Amino acid sequence: MTDTIFDLERGDGPLVVSMPHCGTELSPGLAERLTEEALTLRDTDWHIPRLYGFAKDMGATLLSARYSRYVVDLNRASTGESLYPGQATTGLCPDVMFDGTPLYRDGQAPDEAEVAQRVQGYWHPYHEALAAELERVKARHGFALLYDAHSIRSHVPRLFDGRLPDLNLGTARGASIDPQLAAEVVAAMESAAAAEGLTCVTNGRFVGGHITRAYGQPANGVHAIQMELAQDRYMDEEAPPFAYRPDRAASLQRVLTALLNAFAGWRPAQG
Repeated sequence: MTDTIFDLERGDGPLVVSMPHCGTELSPGLAERLTEEALTLRDTDWHIPRLYGFAKDMGATLLSARYSRYVVDLNRASTGESLYPGQATTGLCPDVMFDGTPLYRDGQAPDEAEVAQRVQGYWHPYHEALAAELERVKARHGFALLYDAHSIRSHVPRLFDGRLPDLNLGTARGASIDPQLAAEVVAAMESAAAAEGLTCVTNGRFVGGHITRAYGQPANGVHAIQMELAQDRYMDEEAPPFAYRPDRAASLQRVLTALLNAFAGWRPAQG
């Protein structure tokens, strides 16, 4: 199934994979307003649908954005409050890139009316689709498992010190997922990452954005986690065309497969 805002592939299992930052399309007229550097779309979660393509064989539902996070950030609240108060971040309709350089040419940033228009036209359709898929899955299985898939350059000094771990799992500090399920997922990640020589952390710099926090409601049968990957583990992250690297991705995919098998294979206790 396709839509002008997102791509949706329905599966029959309890797992829903959300990919809100993989889009590269720009809204009409936006390209002419962006700087040359912004037009590289450097902050995209590049190749995430390809990296997680194996999840289709697990019966997962895959929801992926078509439009760039420079149009509107689908992992921010529609009201625009900061995910990480007191820390550097980017906003609902960002005006700077991750490294702090301007997105827009002088005087071209969106005003409040345009931000509201983007929220209505792009943010709401994606979230309506995500909510509907979670409800569909929950109606079928009695619960739903939401995996919010992200990636970022391994070094962004404005956002974090040093090199980011290869895998950064977020559970909203435990609030978005059943604790036993969280323990099983973390154990699977840590074991597989160690076997592949990769690094990982849980609830480090990235604890989960709006999607994880808003939809992860264990008491209501929806369990959510976010994964932020260091991009140099599966692609060329430094310069366009930001090529996918199958030789690097294979090792990372083995870890992600182990993690998702633990996540998607879980069932709530009966009784």
